[in-house]
Amino acid sequence: MGSGAAGSSAAGSGLDFGRRVVVVRGASVSLRFGVRTAVVCGVLGLAALAVGVLALGTGEFEVPVGEVVRVLLGGEPGPARLVIVEWRLPRVLLSLLIGMALGLSGAVFQSLTRNPLGSPDVIGFNTGAYTGVLVTMMFVGRDYYQTAAGALAGGLLAAAVVYLLAYRMGVQGFRLIIVGIAVSAILGAANQWFVIKVNLQTAVAAAIWGQGSLNTLTWDQVLPVAVSVALPTALLVALGPRLSLLTMGDDAAAALGVGTERSRLAYLVLGVALTAVATAAAGPISFVALAVPQLARLLTRTAGIALAPSAVTGALLLATSDWLAQRAFAPTQLPVGIVTVSLGGLYFAWLLARHARGR
Repeated sequence: MGSGAAGSSAAGSGLDFGRRVVVVRGASVSLRFGVRTAVVCGVLGLAALAVGVLALGTGEFEVPVGEVVRVLLGGEPGPARLVIVEWRLPRVLLSLLIGMALGLSGAVFQSLTRNPLGSPDVIGFNTGAYTGVLVTMMFVGRDYYQTAAGALAGGLLAAAVVYLLAYRMGVQGFRLIIVGIAVSAILGAANQWFVIKVNLQTAVAAAIWGQGSLNTLTWDQVLPVAVSVALPTALLVALGPRLSLLTMGDDAAAALGVGTERSRLAYLVLGVALTAVATAAAGPISFVALAVPQLARLLTRTAGIALAPSAVTGALLLATSDWLAQRAFAPTQLPVGIVTVSLGGLYFAWLLARHARGR
């Protein structure tokens, strides 16, 4: 495997023009990425790991950072290992995995719609997944795998309805967003009706779950979530640069050999699957998929939205939000969705102020 660097050279998609890039070539694979993007991803990844270590060591049972590291490396048997490995580590791992899933999902939909509002929680796929979970709770049960299947089915069904209603000789991003908002409003009303009609125990569980929370997650969810996030991620990598080509417009993408509708549908399914995985595990966590791709784009200064920076930024944002949810009003633990909504409000205020200054 060899590597090379070139200044002021264009990447295959044309998005790295005028930027320093690194090319890594293997027997059958050639990868090209910006140096700044790689550095930012590395820094954000280290920051996410640091937040994870901080979360593992803080709580009612405080553990020094050095001891946390020794426990993770296999040492320090005793109470510290029980607290860190059995109780806290699953939650930290899941916050990173779910944050990655939401970041990737937001990047996919904002690229497809070419609009910063094109995220699954705005278009309605989060709401559809929530509807699927509520229906599953009402008529099937509340087992994790049943809930996950309901979230996936609800998200895919909502996506299919939005896609069909928005299709007019192709799908335009703005039309997809408008139709998605309308479908989301209808599903939101249906969700409220479901909560009113179910028994009290199920209604309380659904209401708590609907806030988006990592409070009850254990090792039982880690492997299913990891596999469910890894599979769509691998397929996104396998699709190559088609997403960035689609952002150039259907005519340009078709001229470069991309089957636009087939590729768009594949990305739609993968984005919904990532959203459904996150929703099934932790409930509908808002604003992460909306804000993360734009924040990652600002940090990397790329011309378009990139998947890897969005995934790492999502992991960092959700892990940090979950730590704040645990510690802000300790010993009371808040649902992480409350923190992400609060941060989302600050994000919108900053975005409006930035646009008001004409920047």
